[in-house]
Amino acid sequence: MSADGPCRGLSLNTATVRQQWTLKEMIPACRHFGFTGISPWRDQIAATGLGETAQMIEGEGLAVTGVCRGGMFPWADAAGRAAMLDDNRRAIEEARTLGAECLVLVVGGLPPGSKDIEGARAMVAEAVDVLLPEARAAGVPLAIEPLHPMYAADRACINTLGQALDLCDLLGDGLGVALDVYHVWWDPMLSAEIERAGQRLLAFHVCDWLVPTRDLLLDRGMMGDGVIDIPAIRRQVQAAGFAGHAEVEIFSAETWWTRPPEEVLATCRERYLTAV
Repeated sequence: MSADGPCRGLSLNTATVRQQWTLKEMIPACRHFGFTGISPWRDQIAATGLGETAQMIEGEGLAVTGVCRGGMFPWADAAGRAAMLDDNRRAIEEARTLGAECLVLVVGGLPPGSKDIEGARAMVAEAVDVLLPEARAAGVPLAIEPLHPMYAADRACINTLGQALDLCDLLGDGLGVALDVYHVWWDPMLSAEIERAGQRLLAFHVCDWLVPTRDLLLDRGMMGDGVIDIPAIRRQVQAAGFAGHAEVEIFSAETWWTRPPEEVLATCRERYLTAV
């Protein structure tokens, strides 16, 4: 694939229209609007049923570019650790059943009452180390998604691509990264770390950073409406060897979640061609 050409196709992260449609409605709509991949969230899979979800996606011929999400690793006590591992084992099995290209890991922040971020990061490494042999056996690559530092306390104590790759170096095969432009576009080391990632780039998520941003979680922009140079990052990930889909993931409580879902998907497709 040329680094100057488009990605393999467009994938829908189902968060993008989660307020308007059920997963049963999203899956057939993907093909109608020119998407060739889908990345469902686990609550939506559970509401539909794992077996029915797998059948519907296969029937539409969609690639499953990821399952969202595993992770939330740091624990407060032994019972919390056991519950976390069990939930992640279920996530691995769901991803295996769906034939997903990866299980996306949002690693979690500080345990309740803690101020020890290095301790939380150590818990992340320990948990992934425990789960990785099981993921390898299931044929499910694990993809750490570094989140913007604003989420370090509550959602993800891995905040740069470099930190995620350090963990990949430590733990070995079967572990890679999911690169979301919303979370990493600001990083002065981004170009070098993308090159370092190489074949460990397992997913590429796109949306945009609006100025001003009214809500740090629920005001992501449609591609082309913000300040991220998405085509430049897309060229870099492709030059590093990524040959997958561009996966659009937009949390937008006051804008895109209020629009007709057909309009949202049509706009995603148009912006994939013009702004990705």
